[in-house]
Amino acid sequence: MAISLNPTALRRTILDQSRRANVGHIGSCLCVVEILTALYGHVLRVSSPDDPDRDRFVLSKGHAALALYAALVQKGWISEAQLNTFCGENSLLGIHPEAALRGVDFSTGSLGHGLSMAAGAALAARLQGSDRHVYCLISDAECNEGSVWEAAMFAAHHRLGHLTVVLDWNGQQALGRTVDVLDSSNLRQRWEAFGWRTADVDGHSVDDLVRALTMAGTVDAAPLIVLARTVFGKGVSYMEAGVPLSRPHLPVQAVNWHYLPMSADEYALAIGELEGKS
Repeated sequence: MAISLNPTALRRTILDQSRRANVGHIGSCLCVVEILTALYGHVLRVSSPDDPDRDRFVLSKGHAALALYAALVQKGWISEAQLNTFCGENSLLGIHPEAALRGVDFSTGSLGHGLSMAAGAALAARLQGSDRHVYCLISDAECNEGSVWEAAMFAAHHRLGHLTVVLDWNGQQALGRTVDVLDSSNLRQRWEAFGWRTADVDGHSVDDLVRALTMAGTVDAAPLIVLARTVFGKGVSYMEAGVPLSRPHLPVQAVNWHYLPMSADEYALAIGELEGKS
């Protein structure tokens, strides 16, 4: 039976653990909360993370692993005690996910590699006669990587209809806005030119995401990419705006919350907004 996930609780976990561990990548985690809610609450067919015929998930933008850990806790696949080891010594819960952790199918973190693994997993399922589906979450900035397009061509050529990509289209990356670093504003046309079916949705609407993600075709159909338009740092106003509250010497830019950890005051403000108290 599917277990519904709570997006607000996911965001609270991300903020709590980021503050406790004093680490960044907060904005990258907050913007994929609804995507993970749709996948783990409604779409992925996983009776147990140990079931060999379970659907597979590849978090190609591995720096959002904390959001994935929060989802795995809500699913009951890892414990709160495990979560509290995030970024600790000898912990399996690092900034990027490790397949040794129950519930994580693939180790990721080197951007541009996840789609190749997902395409291979989808082809393996076909060769094994399995009906399992493979979902892969990539970022818009990953589309700067040539390996993404190699995998896209491979998947389209082999008609991997049980492969679905979700693209977190938040418009920024580590060095600035994607439109400035390497413009990819016509992503829908590019993926369609590579032979993929496309859907363009609000990445913060769970209902819209579920509808798009369940458009999966037959095993030999063209693969599907869901272009999910998201807001970096969603749910925390100063992160959405790129304002480094405790660091007035830094310019206002979205990239600030790609790496910055929160101060105590920033954390308190974020929690207050999340709880509707400010």
